[in-house]
Amino acid sequence: MAASSPAGSAFSPPHNPNTTSRLHLPSSTDPPSETNPPTQKVWLVFGATGHIGRSLVKCALSHGDNVAAVGRTLENTMPQMQGWHERCLGLLCDVRVRATVRSVMESCIDRFGRIDIIVNCTGYGVIGACEDQDTSDLRSQFDTNFLGTLNIIQLSLPYFRHLASTSSSSSTTTTRSDTDPANPDPAPPSNAGRYLIFSSTSGALGVPGLGPYCATKYATEGLIESMLYEVDTFGIKATLVEPGHMRLDEPTGLDDKASDNPLHPSSSSTTTSSSTAQPQPQAQGQAHNMTKLRHYSHFLVKKPSPPYDTPTAPAGHAGRVVQWLADRQPTSAVKSAELVWQLGHCRYPPLRLLLGSFAVESVRDRLRSIIEEIEDWKFLHFGSSAVEGEGGGKEKGGEEEEDGDGMKIEGEGEMEMEMEGEEYGVEGGEAEAGAEVKEEEEG
Repeated sequence: MAASSPAGSAFSPPHNPNTTSRLHLPSSTDPPSETNPPTQKVWLVFGATGHIGRSLVKCALSHGDNVAAVGRTLENTMPQMQGWHERCLGLLCDVRVRATVRSVMESCIDRFGRIDIIVNCTGYGVIGACEDQDTSDLRSQFDTNFLGTLNIIQLSLPYFRHLASTSSSSSTTTTRSDTDPANPDPAPPSNAGRYLIFSSTSGALGVPGLGPYCATKYATEGLIESMLYEVDTFGIKATLVEPGHMRLDEPTGLDDKASDNPLHPSSSSTTTSSSTAQPQPQAQGQAHNMTKLRHYSHFLVKKPSPPYDTPTAPAGHAGRVVQWLADRQPTSAVKSAELVWQLGHCRYPPLRLLLGSFAVESVRDRLRSIIEEIEDWKFLHFGSSAVEGEGGGKEKGGEEEEDGDGMKIEGEGEMEMEMEGEEYGVEGGEAEAGAEVKEEEEG
């Protein structure tokens, strides 16, 4: 059990209405409010040591929720994950290994009795041209970003479905006398479990220099959107969170209660570091005290090959953006965490939540370009009247209606259907004879 946090710890600051009162999800989602107070939830947060993960953990704890914070096995240690807060359970996991995912789920249930919300913030990318990324780069990104998400979903869905069936049975027992005889099956529970899966604007955009990373996010978005249709009947909800470029603006780290220890560097020290930086060796005899978490980015930079190693090469776009954002990250991780917390407590969550003006503008521009391209080329399948007149078909007077499938119903009784360039006409008394011939041929 994690040690209790001292009174007034910076890790669980009091809720400041001045900084978050203006941040609310739309009323259509039924978010928590003064008239709709939230109930205490249990969060299981994978990737809790990343910059958005740690901000979300702090936000949930500051609102009174319980959190199981899961660090990365190969980057964190158990001492780093301990002692954050009395309502926080520190764990380690490698999402690529199903046994470790199952273990942290069981530990969370053993500690808090249940899981209400599962958040996946894990994932990383390799910045480099598609041609330069070898098989190990590709597999590692897919194993972590996509298959890791799939492992979490497949192992947790049976638990959430069990919650749904239990809640449904309880509701049936208590309200059986009020059940509508015409519809004896009660409605599924509205909150049988919830997934908040962090995708990216790269799940909606193709970014030069991040091809495989974009591919993993596209795959993740397709997986979650398909799964949502399958589990909605159980009352299980899922949302894809698409953050834009985000800065780490927490005033302190997750281990701020250790900041009084002289063996620890100040928690307000450098907030960013190279994505390829490795942990510094710890002095002998001090390893058990050195629990400071590193601040890091989740992108690694691959050395470009000569064809892509020019100042203006498109493959270097992602790397240049990261450098440009060093002092200009537009989106606050603290404000984003507040919205994600509301997302976990609202009754009608959206399929996607875009965070930051960059995310909104870039995804909107991308969708606009797709729509414009569809409109430019739709004449190939939905031709104008002038194009249809050149098809050699016989035109007759009378009223004419055309539906979206290309079926034309004419006033003279002729029905004409165009299927992949071929025309089939059935007129008047020929319909019965044609039907007989077709039936004989099929026989």
